[in-house]
Amino acid sequence: MKRILTLSILSIVAIMFCTSLNAQNTDVKHKVVIQLNTADTSAWSSTIGNIKNLQKLWPNNVVVEVVVHGKALDLLVAAKTHLANEVIEMSKTNVQFSACENSMRKHHIDKSELLSIANTVPSGVAEVILKQEAGWSYLKAGVN
Repeated sequence: MKRILTLSILSIVAIMFCTSLNAQNTDVKHKVVIQLNTADTSAWSSTIGNIKNLQKLWPNNVVVEVVVHGKALDLLVAAKTHLANEVIEMSKTNVQFSACENSMRKHHIDKSELLSIANTVPSGVAEVILKQEAGWSYLKAGVN
């Protein structure tokens, strides 16, 4: 009985140790989808800052998709955004910016008006759902 108890305790300790190592493993690819739908430009800047912080914590081990819809579309409209340089630079570092085609139609924005690095998706909300179903972590940026 003592032997079974000892083996059980050792097994639990080993599992806890391995789990702890995996939590600290920087070789793991972290996948994060960020939903951005506000016209608040401070939320845009905050989103960029959050991504940079993740990249510092997990250099080369984080993939991010920023799904932009609603009033946040101006972030990706070349003639309206003040963050074009940051968005373009981030797109070179495993960060994808995706504009919602539903919102583009509603706000009369053509794909040619977007920054050249911007991707489009049929539905921003559906894109977020698909990423979550695929195991991506979800962040909501700014609330309007």
